[in-house]
Amino acid sequence: MSEAAAFNIHDAKTNLSRIIDRVEHGEEIVISRAGTPVAKVVPLNRRINRAGRGSLAGRLAMAEDWDSSDVNDAIARDFGLTS
Repeated sequence: MSEAAAFNIHDAKTNLSRIIDRVEHGEEIVISRAGTPVAKVVPLNRRINRAGRGSLAGRLAMAEDWDSSDVNDAIARDFGLTS
């Protein structure tokens, strides 16, 4: 694996958007102060990518009465919205 790209603090502040874009594409970035590495910016590993609508399609099961008056009334009672 190649060595992480490095930026000094001033350049990191100036190029933060570019650094984040590079990290989102898998790079690791080292930030240094006076030539001494002090931080590493690394990509976060998402457990589930929910970037688009419908990403849970086929994974949820809803009861046929999920939006019935009885269910809605029970929910309202649970939240103290009715007596």
